[in-house]
Amino acid sequence: MIILGLSGALGHDASAALVADGEIVAAAEEERFIRDKHAKGKMPIEAARFCLQQAGINPGDVDVVAFPYAPISLFSPARWHYAKRHWYAPDRALDAIFNGNRRYRRNRDHVLDAGRTLEIDWARTKFVPVEHHLSHASSAYHLSGFTERTAILGVDGKGEYATTFFGYGENGRIHRIKEFYDPDSLAGAYGAITEFLGFEMLDGEYKVMGMAPFGDANRYDLSRILPITADGFEADTRLINTVGLRRYKENGSGFYFSQALVDWLGPRRVGDAADEPYIHYAAAMQKLFEERCLELLERYLGDTLRDTGLLAFAGGGALNVKLNQRIVALPHVRELFVQPASGDSGTALGAATFVAAQAGECPPRMRHAYLGPAYDEDQILVAVKALGARVRCQRDNNIVDTTADLLAAGNPVAWFQGRMEFGPRALGNRSILGSPSAPGIADRINQQIKFRERWRPFCPSVLDRVAASIIQTDHPAPYMTITFDVAPAWKDRIPEVVHADGTARVQIVEQDTNPRYYALLEALEQRTGNAVVL
Repeated sequence: MIILGLSGALGHDASAALVADGEIVAAAEEERFIRDKHAKGKMPIEAARFCLQQAGINPGDVDVVAFPYAPISLFSPARWHYAKRHWYAPDRALDAIFNGNRRYRRNRDHVLDAGRTLEIDWARTKFVPVEHHLSHASSAYHLSGFTERTAILGVDGKGEYATTFFGYGENGRIHRIKEFYDPDSLAGAYGAITEFLGFEMLDGEYKVMGMAPFGDANRYDLSRILPITADGFEADTRLINTVGLRRYKENGSGFYFSQALVDWLGPRRVGDAADEPYIHYAAAMQKLFEERCLELLERYLGDTLRDTGLLAFAGGGALNVKLNQRIVALPHVRELFVQPASGDSGTALGAATFVAAQAGECPPRMRHAYLGPAYDEDQILVAVKALGARVRCQRDNNIVDTTADLLAAGNPVAWFQGRMEFGPRALGNRSILGSPSAPGIADRINQQIKFRERWRPFCPSVLDRVAASIIQTDHPAPYMTITFDVAPAWKDRIPEVVHADGTARVQIVEQDTNPRYYALLEALEQRTGNAVVL
């Protein structure tokens, strides 16, 4: 069966993925082709064209188009919960009851239009909507490779109505245990504070996470924004996760928090500095997010975890690497698999794998994220020549050693090879590199290349044979989705990739999944003594 997954239902992170006969052939985000970050308001036309081309498949041969957004029944508690919790905005509440699938119908029409643009034969090809959180769940569980009963966690802003998912997978089937519904969203609360801290929601949450170690989480108690309830938690919509007239407005823009939050915490942060009291707010939000997630994990998935110790995690909240470190540290967690494209771009892959699994074609464990396009030498030369005199080009028959020499001398290097990564992390195929033992290299890259806040951390890629000595565990970490405490003996050896709290978000590189990158790390080890690259 040929299944094309398309995402973009929530107006951002449009992507496409193609699964053929239970194998992932390709996956890519639309932003990489149109050079518009998050591809807001777009459908994944170019990404889908790439996937079809990579598979050598004509659009008319696609059996199923899977889409991660589905109709929600009026008999579901989701729509009634939304209406009840949005009583202060009657138009929203009534819309959920009487026209609750309006967004689904609009999205379905967008997919059908996109299919016609791609020359999909809708007379032959079946359109299958998959619930947003089931798509997230599938992207983690069905690609984890876990064969025993597996706990499944989904933490996201929201999909149709659900925001947070607890379930388990067994024999290739996903079972729901508990869902929370909008506006009760852990990731939504994190996003609201992200906006208050001066960053963009759906893009700046990792900046809040990077700022948090500079603050004192105990200076401010933010727990009132996510009070505990009998079944878990709810969001205080007088403060955060607001809609309508409750939203705080500034220069004509409305935010996901209220004037009451500003009255309580002070003015919204502006500028690039990591300053007080905002660093403490970031730390407090990170602490609260971790605590609520861990409380709910124990309540709804504790028994399953004590049984097998396996957890699959996806949704935008799964990119919170500090939370993932605390999950791995739990005594009853044996292994955590985090989908590398945990955000909404990954739901294209999740919808496709969900349909595949239902058809008995469950894909094997996802061992790498190199699922995007590659370019041959002729294509690269055309691109370079188009830049004219601005660049100088030369062939190098020993690119690994040349690059290692440049890195060891303290230079940053743009490293472009193989197939593009799927998801937000650069994992050695489209990466800016530096030697983590070269003093000041992180500041130099931040200031001269990335043009971003100087307090933002960089991450290490490490050889598999030295990883355990650096992170003090043999837990898998192929995707930079978990932070680990760096061993004291290594902190002075690779200071440029150790964050203020003594942790590093590590990618463990294996030779069979990326042989050229592996060879580069070996060459750098010969020159610096460290099999690690920034």
